[in-house]
Amino acid sequence: MKDLKLSVGDLPVLELKGKIAAAGAQLCSSGHMTGWLTLPSDYDKDEFERIKRTVSKIRANSEVFIVIGIGGSYLGARAVIEALKPNFYNNLSKAERTSPEIYFAGQNVNGSYLSDLIKVIGDKDFSINVISKSGTTTEPAISFRIFRNILEKKYGKEGAKERIFVTTDRENGALKKMSEKIFAILSNIGGRYSVFSAVGLLPIAVADIDIDQLMAGAASGQADYDKDDFENNQAYIYASARNYLYSQGKKIELLVNYEPKLHYLAEWWKQLFGESEGKEGKGIFPAAADFTTDLHSMGQYIQEGERELFETVLFVEESSSDISIPKDAENDDDLNYIAGKSLDFVNEKARIATSKAHQAGGVPNISIGIPRLDAFHVGQLIYFFEKSCAISAYTLGVNPFDQPGVEAYKNNMFALLGKPGYEDNQEVASD
Repeated sequence: MKDLKLSVGDLPVLELKGKIAAAGAQLCSSGHMTGWLTLPSDYDKDEFERIKRTVSKIRANSEVFIVIGIGGSYLGARAVIEALKPNFYNNLSKAERTSPEIYFAGQNVNGSYLSDLIKVIGDKDFSINVISKSGTTTEPAISFRIFRNILEKKYGKEGAKERIFVTTDRENGALKKMSEKIFAILSNIGGRYSVFSAVGLLPIAVADIDIDQLMAGAASGQADYDKDDFENNQAYIYASARNYLYSQGKKIELLVNYEPKLHYLAEWWKQLFGESEGKEGKGIFPAAADFTTDLHSMGQYIQEGERELFETVLFVEESSSDISIPKDAENDDDLNYIAGKSLDFVNEKARIATSKAHQAGGVPNISIGIPRLDAFHVGQLIYFFEKSCAISAYTLGVNPFDQPGVEAYKNNMFALLGKPGYEDNQEVASD
């Protein structure tokens, strides 16, 4: 199988070779929260098979599957599912689908969102997978309470337990008593690095995506990106390129895609890099755009606005399906000059034209070519970003595996909601 194709143009990435090598060594020697490094080749085979058996039961008795989680507890799974399932998958007829409709909850506390989701489920048989290390994170805990209540009313308490699948800390999780179907959140892997654990694999497998191939792609990435040979290690080169650009005042990285299915891959990427690097007054701000769509909203700024950004462009080399542009006798839309051409052909020319224009406008471009959107190459891409991110963070001099700043909003919210134990924050609580 072809590998990912990284291009950094003429960026002088060798200038940071020593720093990147030191960061790589630090990552391999730290031992803290690095269980994901070897997970693709050294995972719990028994749990992996248990996931497959569980998935068979879910798909047999559920028309709808609800994944409840926030941040790393849902973004990785959603990224893979959205990338590999057909567009508008949930709208296909039951005969056209190979798995239940899949929806996500617990990533917000918006009443309209949950109300609308409950209406979508209607009288359909459904199961839920709640993913939370502690079981007490506010957003997913609220959604879980609501959906558990619906399940218990529909199926009774014992029947509901058969439809609740919990992914949590096996030792301390508050969710353990909610179901006998427990999958592990590994203590040495943080949420944003957890795609290849049960956190991601259970919902991905429910979606009828080949998790063996996903892990094989990740294992291929592990082998490739463990190399000490800088010039042949794409994870090192990407980390070096983005840190060089950061040193030149490029403080914003715009992850661009030309494939709508990659929208949630970018959302996962934003969390990965944002939480790993953004601390101690440092870090490249991770942003994302869907092209060509966003060229008609953000294109002007990218071309001529502040010169503090660079682009990393994702593109897929082989499309799974395509449409040709028909010829029209009237040609009122002046499109006959591309009649007979495919949409992929037009999309590719748009990508090349945009990259040339943006580079001429002072926006450096890094590009990553994905041979095709399949489980193997998506697994490889995810591991590539995980490894690059950890090395990049260490190069910046920050810990890739904590997120102390996330607690600030939580403490204020708990005070405003009157949660016991937060009464001392009187200034916030009185607002």
